[in-house]
Amino acid sequence: MSATLQMMAFGLGLLSTLFLLLATCTDCWMVNADDSLEVSHKCRGLWRECVTNMQDGVRTCDQYDSILADHPVKIVVTRTLLITADLLAGLALATLLLGLDCIKFLKEDPRGKLKMCYGAGVILGIGSILGLVGSVWYAVDVYVERVMLVSHNIFLGVHYDFGWSCWLGMAGSTGCFVASILLTCCLY
Repeated sequence: MSATLQMMAFGLGLLSTLFLLLATCTDCWMVNADDSLEVSHKCRGLWRECVTNMQDGVRTCDQYDSILADHPVKIVVTRTLLITADLLAGLALATLLLGLDCIKFLKEDPRGKLKMCYGAGVILGIGSILGLVGSVWYAVDVYVERVMLVSHNIFLGVHYDFGWSCWLGMAGSTGCFVASILLTCCLY
């Protein structure tokens, strides 16, 4: 039972970490949600902004000036939290891999392997919370920005909604959290 639970947690943790990494690297955290006829599809991400022409499919992206330039707080905080979550999830997966029962590392010390799995669960839990806070922070900021514009009757021609990268970050963080629960609560 323990080995099956470990493998399930490892598989879920690996898939969720990949989701977190993809969310960090991709550029569609905000997508234009205008109801009028659009000739282009706009996405804003943590690192660049892209526009896709709907008629011919040509995509152009503008990189943000510099990583050190003045950016909105939501971008800086989300970048920081997601990069930290990615690093912690990667560290947790490496620790978990060494702690799996099917790996020959420390085969003579099953108690040590169990502690490694528990430690990996704690690290994965911390990383998942950071990733979830970063993703939700960004989503709430997009929502508040839209509500503020609507409440003041300001229409700039385009308003943004949550993009698939934002949802991917939330899904990856939630999956890492579930894997963490499996490792910390269900393994004993």
